Amino acid sequence: MRANLFGVADESGSVSVSDSDDEGVERRRGKRRRAKKQRPFWQELPILVVIAAVIAALMVTFVGRPYVIPSQSMETTLHGCAGCVGDRIYVQKLSYYWGDPKPGDVVVFVGPPSWNTHYQSIRSDNAVVRGVQNFFSFFGLVPPDENDLVKRVIAVGGQTVECCDAQGRVLVDGKPLDEPYARYIFPYVPGQPYGPGGGREFKQVKVPEGHLWVMGDNRNESADSRAHITDELQGTVPVDNVRGKAVFKIWPPNRIGPVRSQNAQQN
Repeated sequence: MRANLFGVADESGSVSVSDSDDEGVERRRGKRRRAKKQRPFWQELPILVVIAAVIAALMVTFVGRPYVIPSQSMETTLHGCAGCVGDRIYVQKLSYYWGDPKPGDVVVFVGPPSWNTHYQSIRSDNAVVRGVQNFFSFFGLVPPDENDLVKRVIAVGGQTVECCDAQGRVLVDGKPLDEPYARYIFPYVPGQPYGPGGGREFKQVKVPEGHLWVMGDNRNESADSRAHITDELQGTVPVDNVRGKAVFKIWPPNRIGPVRSQNAQQN
């Protein structure tokens, strides 16, 4: 009997193929069969779309979503004035899974009842169109139908806030804040209450636990906690109303950059 590289030859000179060669042939045949059964791209596309939609929905629900700044109350930190392109910001939720907002954070929240008197739904009156809008909102492609506002946290539960000291500064727990982000159009006039004309002063409020005192950076153009100080929450916002922390400006291109928390130094 003679052996060669391709098998084992018997005495008659014929060659028998080994078992390992048979397995190799079967593997090659199996690969060819699988290649023939591979779906064309147009059949796989719906599956890819569904996967992408599920990922987007999970991101919007648990991680964060973009928002549009509709007003000038946060200028110059965020732009939203009439005649200019409103900033698009990315608001993440992760920070507040393990803790509450802190002074200096820029947050997006749903306005309490007294803040919503002038809010108008952005949904269509047509039931079908409204259903489509709600569907796409679930995936972050359409804004939610709620009065979402963006302000800066000035004081949290247990702290006392008021205005003003002799220099017109906001006081938290009796200490004045140094707020480089704050924009005042009018000078401070002692004794002039907050309201039209540039007044700054408002009475002392102790923020309830689980609530926030929020103010816009554009102090003379912001209807914030000061504007709702006579309501049942004394102008404060429940922490449960917070949708997330603004962390990045994503549009327009010339404004792309981080949104920074700035904990005002107390003197």
